[in-house]
Amino acid sequence: MDTSSGYTVRSAYQLLTTQDTSLVEGVDALVWHKHVPLKVSIFAWRLVKNRLPTRANLVHRGILSDTGAGCLCGCGDTETSQHLFISCDFYGTLWPQV
Repeated sequence: MDTSSGYTVRSAYQLLTTQDTSLVEGVDALVWHKHVPLKVSIFAWRLVKNRLPTRANLVHRGILSDTGAGCLCGCGDTETSQHLFISCDFYGTLWPQV
């Protein structure tokens, strides 16, 4: 996070996507910072804790069948948070532009 410009959604996204999992564990103070809008904090917390309703999580919880875990864009990979936000050829390229 660039402390000279303050908090931005872009800086939080970059922090969450470029750090190792062990380092991401310490982002609670950033996620729940008082200047971060509540809806952004909730989304970031759910992303870090792997609690987003991705197709893989819905299959894991028994809501979808095992055959329903694939990415919606048809790339053949399992739809996880990591896949959607970083590695998907379609959706992963959208997030850095947001």
